Amino acid sequence: MDTLTITAAGGMRARMESLDMLANNLANSETGGYKTDREFYDLYVSAEATGPAGGSASTLPVIERPWTDFSQGTLRATGSPSDLAISGKGFFTVDGPSGSLFTRNGSFRVSPDGSLVTTEGYAVRTVSGGGLKIQPSGDLEVAADGTVRQNGQTLGRLQIADFSNTDSLVKQGASYFRSAAAPQPASGAAVEQGKLESSNVGAAESAVRLVSVMRQFEMLQKAATLGSQMNREAVEEVARVAS
Repeated sequence: MDTLTITAAGGMRARMESLDMLANNLANSETGGYKTDREFYDLYVSAEATGPAGGSASTLPVIERPWTDFSQGTLRATGSPSDLAISGKGFFTVDGPSGSLFTRNGSFRVSPDGSLVTTEGYAVRTVSGGGLKIQPSGDLEVAADGTVRQNGQTLGRLQIADFSNTDSLVKQGASYFRSAAAPQPASGAAVEQGKLESSNVGAAESAVRLVSVMRQFEMLQKAATLGSQMNREAVEEVARVAS
């Protein structure tokens, strides 16, 4: 395969990964606490894509790894006392099916047994390691430091976790993260009751980038087709000369 076709195919593959990422961002633009993914491009040196004898190896564009933008989304008021948002850095800690999960989506509810849980039913964890037991009646109050009170009684303080290196966080689902690294208490974070954090996806920006990447893909596709046509014509010309 010639260098033109290989380079075009490598570019098409990278753009396909970008399209998948952008489409997922747009699909979650209304998901509370969702953090947008972005691509990090690099060059792959292909040992197979060498030029003529003595030529240098070709370099192909690839997405080395996606990275997550953890910037804060807009906090919008809901008026529900069980809706919570974090202003600043940090994550709510919940008990997932296979261990601790971390989320910025504070759309919580009170389960029939009185536990504060996520929409998926994961219990929200306190600094003591347990959950919260909330009475069916009585005003629920959540302070900025995550302390939860009801009827004048302190029920516990929410565990707001942070990480010195967010590269350790791996997405699990639309709004959850898991990490092999040990979390640390969040510094400077404030819990705001009756609010939810919106996704930080810029829908207009993502839509424009989606169109741009699609056009790049189409141009690379034309380049690959052109390379194939040139190869076919070269073979046919050699056949005519040989005859």
